[in-house]
Amino acid sequence: MNCPPIKVTFLGTGTSSGVPMIGCSCEVCTSTDKRDNRLRSSVLIESPTTTLIIDTGPDFRYQMLRINNRKLDAVLFTHPHKDHVAGLDDIRAYNFFTQQPMHIYANEMTQEVLIREFPYAFADKKYPGVPEIELNTISVEPFMIGDLPIQPIEVWHLKMPVLGFRIGNFTYITDANRIEEEVWPLISNGEVLVLNALRKEKHISHFTLSEAIEMGEKLNNTQTYFTHISHQLGTHEKISKELPEGMKLAYDGLQLELNGFSGMSGNSIE
Repeated sequence: MNCPPIKVTFLGTGTSSGVPMIGCSCEVCTSTDKRDNRLRSSVLIESPTTTLIIDTGPDFRYQMLRINNRKLDAVLFTHPHKDHVAGLDDIRAYNFFTQQPMHIYANEMTQEVLIREFPYAFADKKYPGVPEIELNTISVEPFMIGDLPIQPIEVWHLKMPVLGFRIGNFTYITDANRIEEEVWPLISNGEVLVLNALRKEKHISHFTLSEAIEMGEKLNNTQTYFTHISHQLGTHEKISKELPEGMKLAYDGLQLELNGFSGMSGNSIE
């Protein structure tokens, strides 16, 4: 499937607690470098005709206000953990302006949690003003959202299956600590790979920085960015100096432009 040019905006690059973390006075949490301020992980993807977001964490409302976003066609969910779904209620603003339901794409496991966490949005008789949602069940089969081809990729968050997504030559994977070799061809040889890298110390369900670097090297994309970063990793400035060529830390506000199936450039927004 062909993919049009896309712009990717990193709305958040932090882990579940965000950075700075409440009550912490470590070097990262007290840093004056804006790149060390990380909201919960999410990206916005825009083509000439379609705008979608991957995950709506607790910071969703502020993230969209921060970039003055006025158009959203769909939400893709990776998995049902709170730091990836908690902001779903705020899609009702888009319902109000478009007078249309929001298209939500999630697997059955994630849908079960959404219905349990936001029962009022799925009730037979709804109170006026609640979110209007149209659920779309996805698995690992490719599908289209507007003009964007979506290839789901199953990865593992300890024992939980999590969906990564490849859109053209851009692949986004978060909350993983294992990627089976059988799905590597779906990820390999693209322009941009985004991969979670929580910290340097071993974690039960997230890639460490060294594990993410090793996986990024195996998957052989032109550029790899790391996200879902905790305050335990270190400052953006210090860790950036330790990374191999072709690998960088993502940060909130980073924007990437991919020209169809080839070409990439990066800049930041204020």
